[in-house]
Amino acid sequence: MQYKDQVVMITGASGGLGQEAAKQFAQAGAKLALSDINEALLSEVAAQLTESGAEVYQQVCDVTDELSVQNFVEATVGVFGRIDVAINNAGVDPEATPLVDMPLAKFESMMNINVRGVFLGMKHQIPVMVKQQAGVILNVSSIAGVNGAAYSGVYAATKHAVIGLTKSAAAEYGRKNIRVNAICPGITATNMFDRAIDSLPDREFAIKQIGSDTCLKRHAQPDEIVRGMLFACDPTNTYMTGHALLMDGGFSAV
Repeated sequence: MQYKDQVVMITGASGGLGQEAAKQFAQAGAKLALSDINEALLSEVAAQLTESGAEVYQQVCDVTDELSVQNFVEATVGVFGRIDVAINNAGVDPEATPLVDMPLAKFESMMNINVRGVFLGMKHQIPVMVKQQAGVILNVSSIAGVNGAAYSGVYAATKHAVIGLTKSAAAEYGRKNIRVNAICPGITATNMFDRAIDSLPDREFAIKQIGSDTCLKRHAQPDEIVRGMLFACDPTNTYMTGHALLMDGGFSAV
């Protein structure tokens, strides 16, 4: 119960990683403030967690809209009195598109959700943490945030930007006792991953090929990535900040 009575805020909480994060942080004793743009799915997740005994506040939030983000942060403080951990998880996955064929509208949409969303989250979370003289922020990047990604260049650019924002915020607010890190998952079996795989002619062959470039020869499960989140945000993990934590099965090692 290392998160007992800690208030943990999670955006994109109805998706694969967000939903699993909510579950595991609740099991570790956290009080949860959950948001997502999909109200129906968010309510379903919140209801399941409440039924299991978790203390949950939910609010629809569009991370690209500053007023929406500000309202979610302020409401969380109003309900719980503080924010101990903020996980900026909301984002969109890549579409396999050559760089020159990426429509400008899709470029702008991906930048808005993946980068603007993280920026706005930190913009409104950090003042709360400065006031309470403590806090932890974890931004969800990707292995594509430290490497290039053929046919997913715009996605890679957004995830590089997340790491840049993370390191800069860590440098600015470390003296205020605020730790800011990023987590960089490799390919993970989320619902988006399943939809992409199911659209291919040979599902099992595709899964095998996807994992072949990792040391572990497989893709990740959401619970494995969330265990990295628990480590990064742990109240006793007091000296890690400005770090991009790779959880890629050894993809970047070879």
